[in-house]
Amino acid sequence: MKAFLVQKYGKKAELILNEVSKPIIKENEVLIEIFSAGVNQLDTKILAGEFKQILPYKTPFILGHDLAGIVVETGTNVTKFKTGDEVYARPSDYHIGTFAEYLAVEEKDLALKPKNLSMDEAAGVPLVALTAWQALVEVGNLKKGQKVFIQAGSGGVGIIAIQLAKYLGATVATTAGKSSFEMLRNLGADVLIDYKNQDFEAVLKDYDLVLNSQDTNNLKKSLNVVKAGGKVISISGPPTPAFAEEISASWLIKMILSLLSANIRGKAKKKGIDYHFLFMQANGSQLEQITKLIEDGTIKTVVDKVYPFSQTNEALNHVASGRAKGKVVVKIR
Repeated sequence: MKAFLVQKYGKKAELILNEVSKPIIKENEVLIEIFSAGVNQLDTKILAGEFKQILPYKTPFILGHDLAGIVVETGTNVTKFKTGDEVYARPSDYHIGTFAEYLAVEEKDLALKPKNLSMDEAAGVPLVALTAWQALVEVGNLKKGQKVFIQAGSGGVGIIAIQLAKYLGATVATTAGKSSFEMLRNLGADVLIDYKNQDFEAVLKDYDLVLNSQDTNNLKKSLNVVKAGGKVISISGPPTPAFAEEISASWLIKMILSLLSANIRGKAKKKGIDYHFLFMQANGSQLEQITKLIEDGTIKTVVDKVYPFSQTNEALNHVASGRAKGKVVVKIR
C-alpha cells in the first residue's frame, strides 16, 4: 500500500511517499480502508520534531491522526464492528498512521461515522472534537451559565469547542479575524474579539474557563481574565509534572517538564487558578457521544480545503501556516 512516512525530523522536513506492507491486524483490531484523513497541527509539530520528548517515534513511521473509512477486516475479539461499516477515529498514540491506504485500529478507538457527514467531513472531526470534549466536559466540567473563553475560534478545535460550549449552556467568547466573525456568530459565539486590533485581556473579565491553544504570552494573559477558582486548560503547552506522570515519563523528562511549566503554574497558583495541560487521548466511546451531537445538528463541521493524497505535504504546509478556517483534509480514496 502507499503511505506518507516521516524519514527524518526537522522544521523543513517533508513526508516521503513510499510503498509499505498492508497492516496485519491483532485480535482486538479492525483493518480500515482509509478514504479520507484529517490534517492537524499535531502532525506538523511531530514532523518538526517538537514532540520527540513526549512521543519518541522512531523513524521511519507513517504520520496522520484522523481517519474516515470502511472496515475491511475484523479481529477475532472484535464485537462492535463488521466488514462494510463506515467508521471514523483518532487512533491511539503509537498506533497512528492515517496518511496511508490502510490502517489497523483498536476497536476501542473507533466509532461509526455520522450518517449525515461525507468521508471528507468526518475525517476532520475526531482529534479536534475529542480535544474539545475532553477540555470542556472532562477536565473543565463546564456548566450552564458559566463563561468560557475559547482562543482561535476559526481553528479546528475552536469551531467544535464553541458549539459544544453553547450546547452545555455557557457564554462563549473567542478570538478570530473579522472575516470569520459571521461564521463564528452563526456557530454560537457570543463575544467576538478581533485578535489583530483588540486585546482580549482588556475585553474579558471573571471568566470561569479558558481553552488556550496559542503561545505562552497569550497563556499568561489568559490568567488575567479568569476569576479565582477558575481553570485555564492549555492544549499547546507547557506540559506539567502531572502530565509527565500520566505518560510514565522518565525522571529526566519529568524534571524538564516541571521546569518548563514552573512559571505558569506559579502564576496560576498565586491567583487561585487551576492550570491544566491537556494532551487529548483516543476514545471511541466519547466519539460516539460526539456522533449523536453531529447527527442531531448540534455540532456542525467546517472543512477549509480538501487535498488529493499526492499533495499531503501541501496540506501539512497549509495547516502549519495557521490560515485554515476549519479543517484541512486529504482525500485518499
